[in-house]
Amino acid sequence: MSTAIASPHAFKADAAFLRGLGRAFAGALIFALPMLMTMEMWQLGFYMDPLRLALLLALTVPTLVGLSRFGGLRPTARLRDDVADALVVLLVAALAATVTLYIFGILAPGMSAREIIGKIVLQTVPGSFGAMLARSQLGGEPEGEREKDPPTYWGELFLMGAGALFLSFNMAPTEEMVLIAYKMSAWQSVSLALVSLGLMHAFVYALNFKGGSARPDHIPAWSLFARFSLVGYAIVLGVSLFSLWVFGRTDGDSLKEIISASIVLGFPGAIGAASARLLL
Repeated sequence: MSTAIASPHAFKADAAFLRGLGRAFAGALIFALPMLMTMEMWQLGFYMDPLRLALLLALTVPTLVGLSRFGGLRPTARLRDDVADALVVLLVAALAATVTLYIFGILAPGMSAREIIGKIVLQTVPGSFGAMLARSQLGGEPEGEREKDPPTYWGELFLMGAGALFLSFNMAPTEEMVLIAYKMSAWQSVSLALVSLGLMHAFVYALNFKGGSARPDHIPAWSLFARFSLVGYAIVLGVSLFSLWVFGRTDGDSLKEIISASIVLGFPGAIGAASARLLL
């Protein structure tokens, strides 16, 4: 009988895959660590509405598939590869959350299955973002070797929404969002919305950050502002409202309180939306 000998190319491919998984695990920890050590997230994992948690996880999957196209675990050319990578990073993020929460004593014998699953799933969402972006942020290959297709207009809007979701997710579970909204007057809410919109536009188009976009000569400044920054901020507010609703922060509130809380959460959301375009 003959023994098959793996080729050097196969060994290199396996080593690259293992390095990618290691970076994904590290990315999951880096991105999710603030949430892994936040008491509100531990409590939410216990009492959060299972249907809302399931919806959040269901929406996370297509978001990860989209992120895989711009900066995933590996360069991909087919949708099925992006889907596979999205499922892989979910598993890696769930493993990172499980190990960390167990070491911290947050997961313990005697807990109900619902509480354990809720805590792990809730932490898996931010961790999966970090795992998916690990190659673009933690990868060892030179910047010039990272093949990335320039995003289309809809791709730009998607990246804004993904960035807003990540930072909004970090802030929405905290009581401070509701407290700040309660303390702010109407004119302060309007001022914060204008500041958020201005910062969002400046980060990408005006301050010449690395990864930012220069304004094309043939596109007027007002058109760029309206098509990207204004529409992007509307997406940010939508993501903020969704995040507050998922975590039950809008339950029983008046319309005024909900709008104010969405604007408050939209401040970090706008920074996240701008940063996502800069990072990717």
